[in-house]
Amino acid sequence: MSKLPLEYLKHILEEIEFIINELNSISEDDFYKNPVLKRASVRSLEIIGEATKNISDAFRERHSNVDWKNMARMRDKLIHHYFGINVFTPQASV
Repeated sequence: MSKLPLEYLKHILEEIEFIINELNSISEDDFYKNPVLKRASVRSLEIIGEATKNISDAFRERHSNVDWKNMARMRDKLIHHYFGINVFTPQASV
């Protein structure tokens, strides 16, 4: 049985809050020098994309003002093209 959209939305919000809080607390230069934070940010974007993919089409259609498609695409790019990931991607995505 699939989860309710609210559960996935909570995951999305938690990961967005994590990324924003972490990126607001350090300089851009420090971000690029911190491999743990870079990996954590990429993982958060993967979770956001995965949660997005699990939200029903009907819910996404009712809330078409959200860019669901690109949230899911980011996850696919991070998962399937990890060798070609630009370190600017997580910072630019938020």
